Amino acid sequence: MPSGNDIAARLARLDWPAIERSLWAWGYAKTPAVLTDSECAELIGLYADEARFRSTVDMARYKFGVGEYKYFAAPLPPLVDALRHAAYPPLAAIANQWEAALDTATAHPPTLDGLRAVCHRRGQTKPTPLLLHYETGGYNCLHQDLYGDVVFPLQLTCFLSRRETDYTGGDFLLVEQRPRAQSRGESIAPAQGEMVIFATRYRPVEGARGIYRGAMRHGVSRITSGSRYTLGVIFHDAK
Repeated sequence: MPSGNDIAARLARLDWPAIERSLWAWGYAKTPAVLTDSECAELIGLYADEARFRSTVDMARYKFGVGEYKYFAAPLPPLVDALRHAAYPPLAAIANQWEAALDTATAHPPTLDGLRAVCHRRGQTKPTPLLLHYETGGYNCLHQDLYGDVVFPLQLTCFLSRRETDYTGGDFLLVEQRPRAQSRGESIAPAQGEMVIFATRYRPVEGARGIYRGAMRHGVSRITSGSRYTLGVIFHDAK
C-alpha cells in the first residue's frame, strides 16, 4: 500500500478549481484515476477478510437493493485512512462555501480529525468508509448516507473494478429533486481507479428566488454481468 504522503500528493495534483466548478454546477465531480490497478486489486482482496470490518449489510434484506456492503472497523486500512484524511481539507473548504451560500450557520473544521471530534461529541464514533460488492442483477436504490446529526456535505466513491472487463452495467446514479419541477438525473460510468465526489444530502442551487437546497440521492443501476466493487469514503462517523 502507498504512504499517506503519496496519496496526498496524488490528490494535490487534481484540478481542484475544476472539481469545485463541477460540484457547484452539478453536485458532483469525476476525477482522473487516483488509485492504481494494483491498489484497487488490494482493496478488493480485503473484502474476504472479515476481521477488517465492523458490520456487513445484505442490501436485499432491508430492501436497499441487491448486493452487499461492509463497513471497515477501526483502524482503517492505511490507504483508506490516507484518502479520507487527504481529501477532506479541500472538500471542507468547498463545503463551508456551500454552508455560507445556504446561510446554515454551520462551519466544518479544516481537518478530518476536527470533524471526527465533533462527531464523537455527538455520539457518532463508528467509522463509515465501506466496500460495496454487486454481482449480476445487483443494484443500489437511491439513498443518502446519513448516520446522525453531524453530516458532512460531500463524500466520494472510488471505482475498483474494470468496466466492460469485470462487469457491465452498474452506472453510478445521482438524482436531484427540484421544487415545482421534475427530478433531474445523472448516469456516470467511471473507469477503474477514478473517483466521483458528490453531495451527501443537498447542494446550493440558484433559483428564481435565490439559493435553495437541492436535495440529492445516489445509487447504482443494475449490474448486467460480472462483479463490481467500489470503495465509499464518507467523512462523518456513525452512531
